[in-house]
Amino acid sequence: MLKFFKKYKFFAIVLFVLSAIIISIIYQLLKPKPSLPVYQPSMVNTELVDTTVQYIRKYHTISDFKLVNQNGDTITQDTYKDKIYIADFFFTTCQSICPIMTDHMAKIQERYKNDSEILLLSHTVTPEIDTVAQLKRYAKKKGVIDSKWNLVTGDKKQIYDLARKSYLVAKSQGDGGKYDMVHTENFALIDKKKRVRGFYDGTDPEAIEKLMEDVEILKKLENHK
Repeated sequence: MLKFFKKYKFFAIVLFVLSAIIISIIYQLLKPKPSLPVYQPSMVNTELVDTTVQYIRKYHTISDFKLVNQNGDTITQDTYKDKIYIADFFFTTCQSICPIMTDHMAKIQERYKNDSEILLLSHTVTPEIDTVAQLKRYAKKKGVIDSKWNLVTGDKKQIYDLARKSYLVAKSQGDGGKYDMVHTENFALIDKKKRVRGFYDGTDPEAIEKLMEDVEILKKLENHK
């Protein structure tokens, strides 16, 4: 018996290696490829979505916008054409969740500072306070890279409509009134077709790690169509 195994030892090893390779190939073929949902308003908590769009079940995209960034430049959808981007809502005088969110945005910026495919977009929810000059001061303080991250101000109602009707992230009714304020910790991941592909708690380090993992998945999905 020992002589038999000795004689065929080489063939046994080869067979074992081949079997392992074949099993690995089959596993890779059968393993589901990572994917991300395309969020529609009907899929999101109704508290976060304006009543005018809650019924939408397909074809939802981010509406066109026209805002101004920390350098006084006009920012529109064209700025983000063929880009993956992360969007949030903040204000420069916030002392609660915004500093944490901004620090996490800065972490994402650092991760993708050399990746031209990824951009960031932060909307102020107090545009009457956050002027271009104020945003510029804040941007310098937080180490914002102008080519990577836009802090934008503009018409209050437009910003609030974006929060609830496009990005689907804010509980406030967001009518843009004098005393109204959208205040949300949610980050939204947007693909190159202007679709929402993920929501993340901008105050949670683990959620930020998940966001960056999803960015990598989305990059592969976008580049292998």
